[in-house]
Amino acid sequence: MQSRMVHTNGITLRVFEAGERSAPVVVLCHGFPELAFTWRHQISALAAAGFHVLAPDQRGYGGSDKPGDAGVYNVAELTADVVGLLDDVGAERAALVGHDFGAVVAWGAPLLEPDRFSAVAGLSLPPVPRPQVPTTQAFRRVFGDRFMYILYFQEPGPADAELARDPATTFRRLFALTTGGAEMVGDAGPQGFLDRIPEPGGLPDWISQADFDVYVDEFTRGGFTGPLNWYRCFDRNWELTAETPAPTIEVPALFVGGTEDATLAYTPRDRVREVVTGDYREVMIDGAGHWLTEERPDEVSRVLVDFLTTVR
Repeated sequence: MQSRMVHTNGITLRVFEAGERSAPVVVLCHGFPELAFTWRHQISALAAAGFHVLAPDQRGYGGSDKPGDAGVYNVAELTADVVGLLDDVGAERAALVGHDFGAVVAWGAPLLEPDRFSAVAGLSLPPVPRPQVPTTQAFRRVFGDRFMYILYFQEPGPADAELARDPATTFRRLFALTTGGAEMVGDAGPQGFLDRIPEPGGLPDWISQADFDVYVDEFTRGGFTGPLNWYRCFDRNWELTAETPAPTIEVPALFVGGTEDATLAYTPRDRVREVVTGDYREVMIDGAGHWLTEERPDEVSRVLVDFLTTVR
């Protein structure tokens, strides 16, 4: 595996790459707050299975550019970033895999650029239909005056400062949410997000101190504003997907979730056929939480290799 800088869609991304350049291309899109590093186990497994793997630090993250305008973190720009990676390696089409917010890109890209993607997989976030009203308005209807972290993230400043105050504490607490989640929605009050999560006192057994330090070091350098700007484009994404070149996802699609992932409480899986009309598979990993690539790396790799080998 090697990393290189790729100019795409007017910005430069740090991309980790493995496998033969002549092999079928798979692009791995990480979520919040993650990195291309999050896919390290899957990169090696997919390359060994005969794929050409590209895993970018997406815009706003890690070693990639971090534009200052929050509006340029919308799903159309993020899709164009990925298409530029395909152009860079001379691939007409590729399979696209996303985790968490990366799955927003994975589910959106085949609608916006249907000719460029041959298969799609989303981890931790299933395909959900576009709401009838702007996304933040839909959340406010559901949660009312209660605290909801996505709504808290909308205002520039408070969440940025809170998460950046001590990145080590931020990641310890976020990783502690693996099977929890009550802290993501709760009573309104003066505290922000992290203060609602009890200090776990240590790391989960699925991540080493050395790997944990990679996250801390990268976000100490780069901050959280770029990643949070993805959330600030929810309503813009809603506008941009009102009409798309493809009305549904027609290519083979896969969803992988953890049975203990609290985020699935507000991302229902029962309306998938409003979004996906092609072949669709769902794999639920028993006992797993939200951070699937870290918690269950071998299982995730096996599922992805099986799916992508079948559809290539």
